[in-house]
Amino acid sequence: MHTPPKIGFDVSPLVRPHSRGVAHLVQHLVEALERRGGLHVVRLLPEAGRNLRAWRQKDLPAIERNAGLVGVHSFVSAFALAGAGKRVQTVHELPWRHGVKENADLRHRLWARIGLARASRVVCASEFVARDLGSQWLASTRNVRVIPWGVGAPFQAQPALDAFDEPLLGKYRLGQDALIVAPGAVRAKKGLDRLLHGVAEFRRRGGPRVQVVATGEHTLDLRRDLGLASKLGLASAVSTPGVVADEDLPGLLRLASVVAVLSRSEGFSFPVLQAMASGTQPLVPLDSAQAELAGPAGVAVMADDPAAVASGIERALAKRTAARAALLARAGEFSWETAAQRVEALWLKIL
Repeated sequence: MHTPPKIGFDVSPLVRPHSRGVAHLVQHLVEALERRGGLHVVRLLPEAGRNLRAWRQKDLPAIERNAGLVGVHSFVSAFALAGAGKRVQTVHELPWRHGVKENADLRHRLWARIGLARASRVVCASEFVARDLGSQWLASTRNVRVIPWGVGAPFQAQPALDAFDEPLLGKYRLGQDALIVAPGAVRAKKGLDRLLHGVAEFRRRGGPRVQVVATGEHTLDLRRDLGLASKLGLASAVSTPGVVADEDLPGLLRLASVVAVLSRSEGFSFPVLQAMASGTQPLVPLDSAQAELAGPAGVAVMADDPAAVASGIERALAKRTAARAALLARAGEFSWETAAQRVEALWLKIL
């Protein structure tokens, strides 16, 4: 009987502060790998209070040796440099190439560069990021592999039996106007300002009333954008419900007429994929990871042009029902089972 190779997976994002998207990725992909059984998955977690950097660089090589691991898979760009086993690094994005300051410090840049030289393979979730890696240092990307992430329940076109989405409108104090949901648009990189300028132009053209819903914790960046909304005459057209509970997010996406992800830098974008799985059109920038993911099912616009954004909103509202089948079909191309199969095949090829 074939014995699956024993691979350590750094699942520290599940217990240490990381973005919601990275934690979502780790949880669902590792669970899918465990279900498949093609690899002997060993979850690696730092002890409470242990410095994460010291754990990766000092503890992991010893854990790898003592547990008989043949390699370690990291879901972030930092990985254990020492140790005899193979290494897989994950590079989510290169924000500094797109004028974004978040996660653009020297440490992030160094890890992205180190991976090309030291990791057995570098995983990116989009061709967009793979191209960024190659052009950043004009380096060889022969060890770079693109593995898109997945989507699954509870993101689906209909709520569960005997469940209803409409009560969420009252829970989050949303009105009856068409909703343009901007997930996590409380950070500068997410481009809420781009959306607001587009909505202002949409209203100047006499478009129907819409409600922009920016989800996430209240931040200084959000406060600045709310000031912009006031200047544009949109104060009453913007809702800030705070962090939406995980169990409520699928329903909110189904209630939305548009899900706007006009970020200046993304490496994949779970909100785009989750919106499509919910039957709702994503509004995305041209030439972006979001546009690559959405494919022809999305509405791609020049995000810095308010007129283009306004026209995108018009198109999305006009074909909301007609686009549903294409959205669901596109989302169906991305599953956690497929992502896990590709990670499994990646490791078997390395070994």
